[in-house]
Amino acid sequence: MSEAHASDATRRDFLYIATGAAGAVAVGGVAWPLVSQMGPNEREKAAGGPVEIDISAVEPGMLITVIWRGKPYFIRHLTEDEVASAKNAPESDFRDFAAADSRIAAAEGAAEEWAIVGANCTHLGCVPTKVDTGLEGWLCPCHGSKFDVTGRVMKGPAPTNLPLPPFVFASEEKLVIGQEKAGA
Repeated sequence: MSEAHASDATRRDFLYIATGAAGAVAVGGVAWPLVSQMGPNEREKAAGGPVEIDISAVEPGMLITVIWRGKPYFIRHLTEDEVASAKNAPESDFRDFAAADSRIAAAEGAAEEWAIVGANCTHLGCVPTKVDTGLEGWLCPCHGSKFDVTGRVMKGPAPTNLPLPPFVFASEEKLVIGQEKAGA
């Protein structure tokens, strides 16, 4: 084979490789927007996806409200007295009794205890206000339903306890609402 034919073959191989690479980039450039537009947009992600909350600044006795799936949720950092009064309250004090332990949460290895509940009264959907008088945690201003610090209904027309959302503690400082616990 002569040198002219060898250099032609080398150029031809380079052109094949360069054309193939340019074609692959072009196909990727067209396919990427088509595939990415099929996924959920930011509004849809915010509507149903998990919400991560930094709880490091929430001191015992404090309450914050977050929105998940368009509804408010209370995150209350319980004091030792609130935990003790919730655990010692007699079953007869509640309309829809549930054990306090099933409604109080703590991060793995953490001593802090939390109440994470839906913030809509189970009577007509009003948003209760925080109460700081021992066992009573929330009062619904519309029709007078009273809930304890863990969201259990004590008095009034509300038929059931405030609902518990799915949540996990990602760490002692991070709470994720909308994500199930592993193995649950």
